[in-house]
Amino acid sequence: MEWTFSTVVAEIFYCVIGLIFILTGIKALRDSALGSRFLTAGFWFILAFTFIAGPYLPKYVTGVCVILMAILTALGKVRPSKSDVPSPETTRAHADRMGYKVFIPALALALTAVLVATFWTSLGANNAIGVSALVALFIAFALFKCKPSYAVSDGTRLMDNVGPVGILPQVLAALGSLFTAAGVGDVIASGVEKVIPDGSRLIAVAVYCIAMALFTIIMGNGFAAFSVITVGVGIPFLIMQGANPVVVGAMGLTAGYCGTLLTPMAANFNIMPAALLETKDKYSIIKAQAPVALTMLAIHIVLMYLLAF
Repeated sequence: MEWTFSTVVAEIFYCVIGLIFILTGIKALRDSALGSRFLTAGFWFILAFTFIAGPYLPKYVTGVCVILMAILTALGKVRPSKSDVPSPETTRAHADRMGYKVFIPALALALTAVLVATFWTSLGANNAIGVSALVALFIAFALFKCKPSYAVSDGTRLMDNVGPVGILPQVLAALGSLFTAAGVGDVIASGVEKVIPDGSRLIAVAVYCIAMALFTIIMGNGFAAFSVITVGVGIPFLIMQGANPVVVGAMGLTAGYCGTLLTPMAANFNIMPAALLETKDKYSIIKAQAPVALTMLAIHIVLMYLLAF
């Protein structure tokens, strides 16, 4: 690994994230009422190990860690531990007192990320997110006059509530790269060739958009689906037939996002918010988004057919 200013800053952020995982594991160990507290803590400690020591580990060690975490998750041994949360009355009182000021840190985070990524290019876009998170945290401290320890206690509580699905995007992105390297796109192309009639642009567009959405539902990640489906369908059946590659690429990716709205595999969009909001039905967000997603997918097919050729 080549160490630059950008990678050093990134490793600092990775270590901070690893410390949060360690604290989440310690939180589980302290909950004597949690039956699987040792295995739950083990999951968080393994995850922290990969984040902190990742650059120095052989690839097979990281792979073993991922397999161990997958086994613990599949067996249902990773569970949230007990958290001290304020009463609904206290929460309501604080919300009424703060009002719309609670949105200022979130807006500051987004604005700072854009500014840092745009004007501090040597830092890198990923590091811009970490820097913006620090800025938003300090703004929250200044606005709400809370103790610094709250950032630790609430951070571990939220991480605990989200659970293993919090790392699903990284795992799925890696899976998408694996599928592309394994030639899955070529296999899809050979199968689609038997379905799309010669010269049928509309059917080709429909197959491409629907395949993007379906593969995103499976992968939980539009970027992972894009590389596979565009190689297998987009390039040979659209771009090679005269379609505008800019339109195909842009609308193909957003067609995949229609699938993102429909899948629990897109944990950061659908399951994580449900966990943070503590909804009774963890699929409530997906159910609310489904009509919009299907409508937008149909619109994508029409627009790509009209604009790409």
